[in-house]
Amino acid sequence: MKNIKKIAYAFAAVLITSTATLVSCRQDFEEINTNPNSPEVALSYGIWNAANKIVTDATRNSFESARVTLPWMQYSAQTAYTEEDRYQYRLTSGDALYTQLYTAASNYKEIIRMNTDPKTAGPTSAYGSNKNQIAASRVMLSYIFLNLADTFGDVPYYSYGSNDPDFQALNVNSTFKPKFASQAKIYADIMKELKETAEMLELDKPVFIQGDVLFDGDADKLRKFANSLRLRVATRVKGVVPGAEAHIADAIAKGVMTSNSDNVGVKYENSLVNPSPMYNDFLTRSDFSVAKPFIDLLKGTNGNFGLDARLFRYAAPMGTLKATILDGSYAVSTNPADYVGQPYGLDQSMSTSQSGQSNFFSKFVYKKDYTEILMEYSEVQFLLSEANGWNQTNYVNGVRASMEKWGVSEANIVSFIGALPAASKANVLTQKYVALFMQPYEAWAEYRRTGFPDTSILLLPGESYALNVPVGGATTYVFEPLIADLTDLPTRLYYPTVIQTLNKENYQAASTAIGGDKMNTKLIWDKN
Repeated sequence: MKNIKKIAYAFAAVLITSTATLVSCRQDFEEINTNPNSPEVALSYGIWNAANKIVTDATRNSFESARVTLPWMQYSAQTAYTEEDRYQYRLTSGDALYTQLYTAASNYKEIIRMNTDPKTAGPTSAYGSNKNQIAASRVMLSYIFLNLADTFGDVPYYSYGSNDPDFQALNVNSTFKPKFASQAKIYADIMKELKETAEMLELDKPVFIQGDVLFDGDADKLRKFANSLRLRVATRVKGVVPGAEAHIADAIAKGVMTSNSDNVGVKYENSLVNPSPMYNDFLTRSDFSVAKPFIDLLKGTNGNFGLDARLFRYAAPMGTLKATILDGSYAVSTNPADYVGQPYGLDQSMSTSQSGQSNFFSKFVYKKDYTEILMEYSEVQFLLSEANGWNQTNYVNGVRASMEKWGVSEANIVSFIGALPAASKANVLTQKYVALFMQPYEAWAEYRRTGFPDTSILLLPGESYALNVPVGGATTYVFEPLIADLTDLPTRLYYPTVIQTLNKENYQAASTAIGGDKMNTKLIWDKN
């Protein structure tokens, strides 16, 4: 990579001065060359892709994701450091997630500034429609603040063009100790933002003329993403935030994703320079296995769906050599006996004894050029099924779309959907969970909202589960969390330690407003 300009921001959100390095690379992440003395000619699409990469690096890596929500949703289980699977996550992971998301947010805000400031709007229009660049940045700001609110609760919030006195984030020239906006205000404004951005788009013009890793410049794909994301948000807060039901209807009417070609994600490079975060971790570590509860669901030994061929795409066969996963050379086995999984939430003293029968993630996950999905068509179909009273057609479409995305054969798709149990809340939401594999923060939000997948699938505190190999004569164990007041999955992350110190007054106000800075404090839409 070439040297690139670093833009320093004093983050009102985290109350530190942070240097937001605009990462820019070959191939998918276009190179950015800027004159440090002429910031007005910076390539806006370079800043755009840098911010997009920060978002996926922060939310899908081996710490903020794979040691927090990926195991909590029992997609994975660690063979070491099992304390994290038992909810004792590293506080640095929450701190890093928070900081990196605000770092990306500041970069999206910079794109808005470049396209609205009369001094820079003209030159910046050479890289795409000013309106479309603003709209794209507003959509991604909505995505970021949705993740922050879903994870922490009340947070400092920024909204384009808003004069709400509670929205003080990113205003580094005036506010270094921002208020925390209420969840109700944040979700309501996100829905408003997504509606306005979809409506402001110039559909006959590109978003960015080149280097756009999310939409490839297609304004209509951006429009569908904005409406689909609004459907996600409105479904989450329906019955809680006024107007959500109207947003559901309007988002659907205005046009959501209609096929897998509308999926939105960041595809990493097929190189060792910028490989996907999980692949990069797997090069030097072997901490993560697919969790036994999830494999049992896919094998059909638990739940009511039968054998799901996505099993063979999600997991590598037992005993597969790490080198053959990294180079993609192992033979895919369709024998369910080759898939056992690591028992979830073991005491560290028991974990090693089970790892001989565990399964690594597959070569389709551990890929240098893996695409980290922000939202996909299958999720939209499950949302539509719910909006339409647990509609069967949308349910089947969602399952088919997921299986097609993962490369399952048509014969296996037809066989599986032909035997699907009828659409119901439990069946639709459990299949949504299967489709959200490797998108653990969204799966975690859905569990907190709905309670699915339920205890027939997930192992909850105090429950017993089977060991693969007996230990001391025992064939089962009890899942014992390390956070004493948790009797279910965690409901939020702790606020970062830095804001507890540097923005103490507003931190204390926010903590009181949400009911306490605890891992079992429920967010406003958490009805499970």
